[in-house]
Amino acid sequence: MENMIQFHYNIECQNLIEKQEIYYFSVEKQNFMLSPFQRSSEELEDIYQICEELKRMNYPVHTFILNREGKLVSNMNDHSYILLKLEENNQKEFNILDIIPFSNGLHLSQTKSKLYRNLWGELWSKKIDYFEYQVHELGKEKKIILNSFTYYVGLAENAISYVNNTLKKNPSNVPNITLCHKRIHFPNPAEEYLNPLTFVFDINIRDIAEYIKSAFFVNEEDAWIELKAFLSMKNYTLFDYEMFYARLLYPSYYFDIYEQVMNKEIEEEKLIPFIKKASKYEEFLNKVYYEIVKIAPIEKIEWIIEKNRS
Repeated sequence: MENMIQFHYNIECQNLIEKQEIYYFSVEKQNFMLSPFQRSSEELEDIYQICEELKRMNYPVHTFILNREGKLVSNMNDHSYILLKLEENNQKEFNILDIIPFSNGLHLSQTKSKLYRNLWGELWSKKIDYFEYQVHELGKEKKIILNSFTYYVGLAENAISYVNNTLKKNPSNVPNITLCHKRIHFPNPAEEYLNPLTFVFDINIRDIAEYIKSAFFVNEEDAWIELKAFLSMKNYTLFDYEMFYARLLYPSYYFDIYEQVMNKEIEEEKLIPFIKKASKYEEFLNKVYYEIVKIAPIEKIEWIIEKNRS
């Protein structure tokens, strides 16, 4: 890969490190990331323009490096890659108080429409239908998935119903669509958060919900700290809070790993820590509901309330 980088970018690197199919190296105290690119050329065009706009606004974001042909994408070993120069402080961790102003830095416009990801109910329904077909056809030997899949499909269906009910109650609502990420994790280092290849546009609470959801499975106490920081702002609508709760309901943490298992990237045992915390997460959802209703009368999920009633 060192030779390929030198050929495409005229950069000589000798300290190449690979982590989860991404290559990292440094040259003269500047850090670089060579990342696989699997999105469309139309999306890439939008992403590049977004980065240019963010930089004009003095927002930090990793910088695209063009190859020797002046192109963003390079083909190496039959895969498409993009080279990014990382922001200097790429180990800084972004929390809720950082995420909210960053997300609100850019709003959706016609020129960014290819990155719009707001149809949650429809997207989730299609995913679940495909996953059910996939498990039926290909998952017969995967005992961990077979023993847990129905439960998480049920959670997902709760989330889909919650989204659909929220939209029905607010047919004329115009949501606040801002810059978000395909996925966000806790902890949230700048290396990942400032990676433009993960950018999408969605409801402003998407990143907040995914970040808090991820935090729960790392450290529940941290999840509460971040949740309370979010709720303390009190500048969101009932629609926002209900969509936030729907996002917490949807088990992306399970399905993300499920997809990696079915793609033969990891073993299904990676699901076990999440499955073991299923009851704890139900308790968390129950407590979150009671925290939010202090501010906004969001819809309740009856079985979660009844199951966790003292």
